[in-house]
Amino acid sequence: MALDDSQRPIVIRRVKKKAAGHHGGAWKIAYADFVTAMMAFFLLMWLLGSTAKGDLQGIADYFRTPLQVAFSGGSGAGDASHVIKNGGKDLTRLEGQIKQGELNSPRRSYNLKAAQQEIARIEKQQLIELKGRLQASIETLPALKPFKNQLLIDITIDGLRVQIVDEQNRPMFAIGSATLQPYTREILREIAKVLNEVPNRISISGHTDAHPYSGGQLGYSNWELSADRANASRRELLAGGIEESKIARVVGLSSSVLFDPEAPRNPINRRISIIVMNKRAEAEAAGRHVNVNTSTELTAETLDDKPAQP
Repeated sequence: MALDDSQRPIVIRRVKKKAAGHHGGAWKIAYADFVTAMMAFFLLMWLLGSTAKGDLQGIADYFRTPLQVAFSGGSGAGDASHVIKNGGKDLTRLEGQIKQGELNSPRRSYNLKAAQQEIARIEKQQLIELKGRLQASIETLPALKPFKNQLLIDITIDGLRVQIVDEQNRPMFAIGSATLQPYTREILREIAKVLNEVPNRISISGHTDAHPYSGGQLGYSNWELSADRANASRRELLAGGIEESKIARVVGLSSSVLFDPEAPRNPINRRISIIVMNKRAEAEAAGRHVNVNTSTELTAETLDDKPAQP
């Protein structure tokens, strides 16, 4: 007789799962520890390779006797403003930690004279290039070419000097006054365009010949006339576009510095002198102290051109 479904026996099969050892997560933890240790090792190697010898010695001293270094100071953590004193971005230093007061020691001194000579050499080269541009402008510009014999350019110990001199029949100013001739205005405005290309400051000086002014020395004299002419030239340079901050000094020298001492009344003595000053001359114009010995050395070694007669 057949059994119905209610009388069939129920069979329950239980399967026991066994976890395979090689599929667990313990190896991941071990691998992470290994990678962390290797990273720390290579970081340590990098630090040892990029740290200066003095810094390494300071670190070693700290770990040998940390309290002694902290209390007594020295080249370890006690006198450090950083974890490694003077450390930071520059990892190319050859010296380690530096005690207070050692910054000016001979072993850290720089060759100041050589640096000044290099600056003077570069500055002179820039002035020579400016001289070339001015000479080229004189040869090509219609406003300047007719007056090339009256535009004298040379390099002195103070910088690049541009002199605008009188000729017998072609003065730069009206006789006995500070009124600029129309062509003098054009000359100054063209010169201003070239001088504005360099950052150097300029000085302007007015000169006269030795012919006494009609008013005599107690009245309006060559001193006032030379100063007024220098100031009139300054205004014309400004009109030509030169920056006012570039003008460092405007002076009138009367006939005290003659171009032709052998002929004090020669028209060439009547002139305007514009000097594109070098750094030494700028410092003197500003009243800053200049080392005379250093200036002499720089002049002798870097200015090969013999200064023209003033």
